[in-house]
Amino acid sequence: MDSRPIGVFDSGLGGLTVVRALIDLLPHEHLVYFGDTGRFPYGPKPREEVLKYAFQITELLMSHDVKLVVVGCNSAAAAALTELRSRYEVPLTGVIEPGLRAAAKATRTGRIGVIGTVGTIASGAYQRAAAHLFPGVELTCAACPGFVEFVEAGDVDSDQVFVLVERLLAPVQAAGVDTLVLGCTHYPLLARTIGDVMGRDVVLVSSGEETAFEVAAVLDAIGARRGPRPGDEPVWHKFFTSGDPATFRTLGARFLGPEVESVEAWRWN
Repeated sequence: MDSRPIGVFDSGLGGLTVVRALIDLLPHEHLVYFGDTGRFPYGPKPREEVLKYAFQITELLMSHDVKLVVVGCNSAAAAALTELRSRYEVPLTGVIEPGLRAAAKATRTGRIGVIGTVGTIASGAYQRAAAHLFPGVELTCAACPGFVEFVEAGDVDSDQVFVLVERLLAPVQAAGVDTLVLGCTHYPLLARTIGDVMGRDVVLVSSGEETAFEVAAVLDAIGARRGPRPGDEPVWHKFFTSGDPATFRTLGARFLGPEVESVEAWRWN
């Protein structure tokens, strides 16, 4: 058993949907989360910039002696996961492959849609992963600029949001997909609006739960899962943000729940 924490990071608050799944599946694990809200959003930024941020944050998590890192941001996973794995010895997992695996299990027709940020879709990461893992799948991808900004502002169901969702999801609707991957960890907060637009016959897939299952499998494989032990220290969760801690705490409760109590500000030098 390994009592070191799991590290998770995201460009903002979206990765807390992954943390929710991790806490539910692995309730005895300590967690360290970093939300880079001060430099949010990652989606429109050049790959080189996102890569730089990913290395900086991973170094910060490593300074907390994490035993595994979850890149809980699709844009960062698309830009940096391969490079991060080549530098660090701890296991690293992203959210792209777990999301695709869940979609492949759910689809009835083999027509799967993926929506994500401009950076994630333009990177081709989902397209490459699907071609490698599920070559028989017909994948339709659509970038959805603006979704993340609405979610971070706490607006997930206004008329303005509905109109934007309706317009940007038109390509995946036209492709006749029966399964839609929410290819950004912010998008589950828009699930009700997205579901209303896509219709009840389309299955929405969030990568959070599948990512948590992958983390559990990795920890079990290396004998690092933390279990209950009489007299052991209570489970703790630490949260850091490069933005405003009060805003993070308020909005974070919508993504995660009451576990977001203490949030520490972090300033990059």
